[in-house]
Amino acid sequence: MTGNGTGDTEALREEIRRTRVELGETVELLAAKADVKARLKDSAEQAKARMREQAASTLARVRGQAAQKAGVVRGQAAEKAGVVRGQAAEKARVARVQASEKGGTVRRNPVPWATIAAGAVASVVVLLIVRGRRR
Repeated sequence: MTGNGTGDTEALREEIRRTRVELGETVELLAAKADVKARLKDSAEQAKARMREQAASTLARVRGQAAQKAGVVRGQAAEKAGVVRGQAAEKARVARVQASEKGGTVRRNPVPWATIAAGAVASVVVLLIVRGRRR
């Protein structure tokens, strides 16, 4: 202690001031804990934020997977289209060759085809005559 007592008084005043600050902080913390409505609102906001982040993450992941699958399907479709085009071209070539061969056969030997055509015409004429007599 000092002779005049001012040192102790100042120290006590400083300690009282610190105690008041600490007490004020403690009261604010207790008030915040006691404010259930505000705490629930904060919790709800935090939950909303987490859900938005999860939804955005999931959406990005799903879009990425969809794009990847679409690329795979496009590749497979292009591959199948190439195979089908090749098969169609081969079948068209075979059909042209067969048509050419049949045409050559008809040009070399037209008599059987003319006979078939004459027989068809004769059958139609006979049918018309038979029908005409029935009426």
